[in-house]
Amino acid sequence: MPTLAEIQEFFKADRFASEVTGVTIIDAAPGRSVCQLVLEPRHCNAAGTPQGGAIFTLGDLAFAVAANSFADRVTISLQHDITYFAPARGKILTATASCVRSGRTTCHYTVDFTDDVGTHVASMTVNGFITEKKTENFFPGH
Repeated sequence: MPTLAEIQEFFKADRFASEVTGVTIIDAAPGRSVCQLVLEPRHCNAAGTPQGGAIFTLGDLAFAVAANSFADRVTISLQHDITYFAPARGKILTATASCVRSGRTTCHYTVDFTDDVGTHVASMTVNGFITEKKTENFFPGH
């Protein structure tokens, strides 16, 4: 199983999430991950609250990290469904992804979003497709 540092290094290649949006990986374990986004004005919509696309990007990376942290195969998303409950009011948005079920070729995850003042901002479900075995360069040495 790759270390947290190896996972963080690998997912730096997801440049939209890591560089453009600023998502960071806080924790990863088999079928679970925690990712965060420090909210800045660039993440806000015209109403001054975090834009749905920024929240979605955070959740998409949380799913990718969780789904690819423990299997020996690559998992890609097939379908996302996100429901926004309330605007984030804090300064940090956290996405926690958890595996509900993982089969031979498909998986189902939930991602919950909270801010640092306790607001449950959104919830996402993701169905993924489990593809071919990971190559050596996916997580070198594993």
